[in-house]
Amino acid sequence: MQHDYIDIFAGCGGLSFGLHNAGWKGLFAVEKNVDAFSTLQKNLLEMKNSFSWPKWLTMLNHDINDLLKCHKKELSALQGSVTLVVGGPPCQGFSMAGKRNSSDTRNKLVSSYLKFIQVVKPEILFFENVHGFSVGFSSGEKREIPYSEKIVKTLGRMGYRVHWELIDVSAYGIPQRRKRFILVGSQKTDPNIFFEALARNRLGFLQARGLDASTTVEQAIGDLRKMHGEIDCPDSKNYKAGIYGKANSAYQKLMRKNIPDIELVPNSHRYARHRADTEILFKAIMQVSDEPKRISPSHNVVEGLKKRGVTPLKPDYPCNTLTSIPDDYIHYSEPRVLTVREMARIQGFPDVFEFEGKYTTGGKLRKVDVPRYTQVANAIPPLFSEQVGLALKELL
Repeated sequence: MQHDYIDIFAGCGGLSFGLHNAGWKGLFAVEKNVDAFSTLQKNLLEMKNSFSWPKWLTMLNHDINDLLKCHKKELSALQGSVTLVVGGPPCQGFSMAGKRNSSDTRNKLVSSYLKFIQVVKPEILFFENVHGFSVGFSSGEKREIPYSEKIVKTLGRMGYRVHWELIDVSAYGIPQRRKRFILVGSQKTDPNIFFEALARNRLGFLQARGLDASTTVEQAIGDLRKMHGEIDCPDSKNYKAGIYGKANSAYQKLMRKNIPDIELVPNSHRYARHRADTEILFKAIMQVSDEPKRISPSHNVVEGLKKRGVTPLKPDYPCNTLTSIPDDYIHYSEPRVLTVREMARIQGFPDVFEFEGKYTTGGKLRKVDVPRYTQVANAIPPLFSEQVGLALKELL
């Protein structure tokens, strides 16, 4: 039996892609940024036809608050017919890795999420955010009530039974330590069923795909190294792109599934153009530790490091939580930052998933632009969200 869902704050479609692979059918997706929506459209609306888009909604990027204001009548009419609403508002204000700004305007989008749930009233809901969502903001010597408690109480008043847990996706085959706040609500059944199913099915899901319980960085991206060769980048003038090497792990083979053997260049595998002194600095940082530790100027272990911190990856470890800033990480064997495709691999995106828009941005534009690097970093890993989709079916 097929079930319908709506994806809000959908980003480039990482969650929807996994749900599609788990057998779910989308109704529509809500994403404000034009580039992120273009990526979702290319991979899910055009290639997979995985949404039955309603006629009353244009197939374009939409702001959720505008949607609630202009289409409240149509959204209300969906009550009783939508099985699932998924999504998580932007998390920068809650992130423990950032400044944790309680006044960040993006925090207010949690209220937009709740308003959407109240209008549509799906049978079940799935909410994802950074683990800092469960930690209250500091206010002087006191700590405020965590947003997690607020959302649980509000959903309870709406008639949902709610349960949440902190889950590290590295336990689900993703080559990245990425702890996330996962909340599930249900009108009819115990949401604990979801978390029990997710944990119970984990090893069987991975074994069926030839994967181990944990995946290292080298197992994820070893076939994308620069040493395998370079050609002119097909979508960026004056840049070089990498070509495929031999797939030497089950994870690499899974990520390259449905890529024709004659395909030479992975999508979005453009190398950064580093200055010679930057490469020298990167080489020095790579020698500091045998573990993937964040190196900052205060450590006084390398000369010339001005950036607040950078982490050299290591081949036999998973990656730390990816960020949207490319130079937060150094490749495990080559003095360079990761490509978009390498980050996508670490996020569990298969190579058939193609990204749209410019590669990166900087300065004040970071607050408004969602280039390819940001699209990848903000996404829910599709390999994990496929497991989420299967567990949600058991909840039903």
